[in-house]
Amino acid sequence: MTLGRKTLVMGIINVTPDSFSDGGQAFLPQDAIDRALRLVHEGADIIDIGGESTRPGSEPLSLEAELARIIPVIEGLQGRIKVPISIDTYKSQVAAAAVGAGAEIINDISAGNFDPEMRKIAVATGAGMVLMHIKGTPRDMQQNPVYDDVVGEIRAYLEKAAEGFELARVSPEKILVDPGIGFGKNLEHNLTLIRYLKEFQGIAAGVLVGPSRKSFIGMLTGRPVEDRLAGTIAAVTLCAINKADVVRVHDVRPVVNALKVVNAVVQDGD
Repeated sequence: MTLGRKTLVMGIINVTPDSFSDGGQAFLPQDAIDRALRLVHEGADIIDIGGESTRPGSEPLSLEAELARIIPVIEGLQGRIKVPISIDTYKSQVAAAAVGAGAEIINDISAGNFDPEMRKIAVATGAGMVLMHIKGTPRDMQQNPVYDDVVGEIRAYLEKAAEGFELARVSPEKILVDPGIGFGKNLEHNLTLIRYLKEFQGIAAGVLVGPSRKSFIGMLTGRPVEDRLAGTIAAVTLCAINKADVVRVHDVRPVVNALKVVNAVVQDGD
């Protein structure tokens, strides 16, 4: 996976009954496998599989339940797709099992802070890491989040997180950082992070951002979660212009097509 030539697209597979946007749509293993195959056909560069909803207000899921949801899907995709699989988890034991089953990237919403053993798993497996900022936990993160300097504080958080993994001997080339749109941020925080996304370049190998269908788009457009494609494409376009290396989305085909235009313009202008 090469960063920098274009904005890559990470396709979302939520093997959950309760995710904020598509809960239940890919809950059964075969449904999740079929969705992953479709997203790869539509142009996804990475497939991100998660078994626990981290929507605002969500409750933690047991280790056993999370493993039961995601391992059959990862195993079922082996030999059928050529793009990397990412496991969306903050639990080190889930990450280790997922990489053992064939995942190549660990996408941790807590940047290793919910489970310090995640650093050891990253080293032992050699997996790539996505380190995301979250303020609080999914249960309470949207209860009046406050920052004095949202960009500066989140950059410092991600720098510290990346440094921790690097000190554990994870190569900086294997680390992406994610400012965590919607994870302990209000509308203005999210807009500011997209506006100043370039400020997160240089912390590690690149920047991932996930604005897809999120509530800030609904606040701006007045549209329900199932009708936020136009707003998502606008947000993704702005992220790409502001130097996002990877965007994490539900609607792969339209985003891939939009980014073909964006990438062509941005590349020609560099």
